[in-house]
Amino acid sequence: MGKRIYVDNSATSFPKPPAVSKAMADFASQCGASAGRGAYAEAKRCERIIATCRSRMAELINAEGPDRIVFTMNCSEGLTIALRGLLNTAGPVHAIATAMEHNSVLRPLNALKVQTGLQPEFVPCDADTGLVSPADIEATIRPETKLIACVHVSNVTGTIQPVEQVVHIARRHGIAVLIDSAQAGGHLAIDVQALGADFVAFAGHKGLLGPLGTGVLYIRPGMEERLATMKEGGTGTVSERPVQPETMPDKYEIGSHNAIGLAGLSEGLAWLLEQDFADMRAREMALCEQFSQATADVPGLTVYGPKDISRRTGVFSVNVESLSPVDLADTLESHFGLCTRPGLHCAPLAHRTIGTFPNGTCRLSFGHFTTSDDVFHAAGALAKVADRAAVN
Repeated sequence: MGKRIYVDNSATSFPKPPAVSKAMADFASQCGASAGRGAYAEAKRCERIIATCRSRMAELINAEGPDRIVFTMNCSEGLTIALRGLLNTAGPVHAIATAMEHNSVLRPLNALKVQTGLQPEFVPCDADTGLVSPADIEATIRPETKLIACVHVSNVTGTIQPVEQVVHIARRHGIAVLIDSAQAGGHLAIDVQALGADFVAFAGHKGLLGPLGTGVLYIRPGMEERLATMKEGGTGTVSERPVQPETMPDKYEIGSHNAIGLAGLSEGLAWLLEQDFADMRAREMALCEQFSQATADVPGLTVYGPKDISRRTGVFSVNVESLSPVDLADTLESHFGLCTRPGLHCAPLAHRTIGTFPNGTCRLSFGHFTTSDDVFHAAGALAKVADRAAVN
């Protein structure tokens, strides 16, 4: 098929640093034990691997300590732990989210609406940029509002939401706030203490460069007292007690860990800790600028999201007139070797916002190892496809 160019990093990052796969292979061939389930050397080695990963994640986001880091199977699980643990209560409860949220937030909120009578409200966002207005969020607050949830970076348009202002509003009104940083983790410098959010969820397999099946939920100190458990089970600790531990992070981590995945995630985090985030952000913005300029005047091609590069990451949704997103993605792969993602990207309200529902868009998303040549090739391919579609 010739050269393949991977531009689907919003789904999962590829490639990873070589140390990621090596750590996973070493675990599989040399360790294979379960942390907290034995006193032998391999079990203790597994404990150290998990502890190192937890410490590296805490350092990356400036958490108050490693115990603030809860490992999950993905970002969706972390979001669900926060949403259900806080909102699955009796009485009139109101929750606010934005129209750019992923189904990982939309679906739990709508399920709770049916199951508990929760009143979720989704604040409209700007059709051109996908940005939410903090003032609109504040105007939506009611006396019974218990949570504000906000996506950090849109997986459809790459829009960076004003999460600092959203958190400030939540703090001022005494409302808990949850940030979905699935697309932000590893791309933007995140200091959770400076941000002040109560919960921040991350996907291990995207910008954090770990494997699939890994995720993180940060919980601000004290919030574990308000957050009920979603699941209970074995933890390998305080086994004499038949109830779930109250200590962090054991309260929210049950069963044997995905240790082989965390071994890989740990090396992805180590790679990130060696980087300068300002330099990485500048490099990503340069790629965004290159792509935006190269596609700006292509007849028949629509590129969605903010024109201001400082308000976005390297996530671009596009459409070509007379082609469906699926046909566009197929053409980009079969003729140009580009790996993209067509459809609604698990964010139906976001596509309603930008006017691309129900067919969606074709999405190209850049990663840490995307090159300027890759972007040049992708932009050129889109121009050629749009030109051919216009002729036909």
